Amino acid sequence: MGLNNYLSHKRTAVLARQQRVADGTAQANQLHAHVTAEGRSGIRRLRIREHQIISDSPHDFAGFNLGPSSPELQLGVLGTCVTHIFEIQAALLQVPLDSIEVDIHGTIDPRAGQPGHEATPIWPHDIHYEVLLQSTATDTQLQTLFDAVEKTCPILNLLRNPQKISGSWVRKPTSATTTVPAASAHHPEALHA
Repeated sequence: MGLNNYLSHKRTAVLARQQRVADGTAQANQLHAHVTAEGRSGIRRLRIREHQIISDSPHDFAGFNLGPSSPELQLGVLGTCVTHIFEIQAALLQVPLDSIEVDIHGTIDPRAGQPGHEATPIWPHDIHYEVLLQSTATDTQLQTLFDAVEKTCPILNLLRNPQKISGSWVRKPTSATTTVPAASAHHPEALHA
């Protein structure tokens, strides 16, 4: 069974969401992710809502290879978003799809910023994605679908357009930090002990 049964269900959900937007009842969603570095292994545990993903480095970068690296996750996030937007746009445009596969390639170079590689980007670059579609639709319908995805995919457009991202840091108390109890009013000599 292909995707077409699901796309019918997806169309109902997308049209209902569009109706909430038109009615003025839809609101912006606040997104949140939290990452911790695990002791002893250094793996990064990503928590989003009730989900967890482990990110790790390959063995040659002091990792245990327990999960994808951050640049790999970024390519994966692009792929999941492109796939999802293909589902949404296919449902809206009523383009039949039996299957969707997205294959993404990119480059990250550990020499970036080093002598002789000052101009090499430190970020993933040369990113290319290819979508493999199984469908009875015409080439014209599939091109229209592709164009709609390119226009509306949030993560694709996030990566293509400059963003303002702010950051900050906060010092957390360490377990070695001890608090000296305040001297009691009854025992002022405690201050001089």
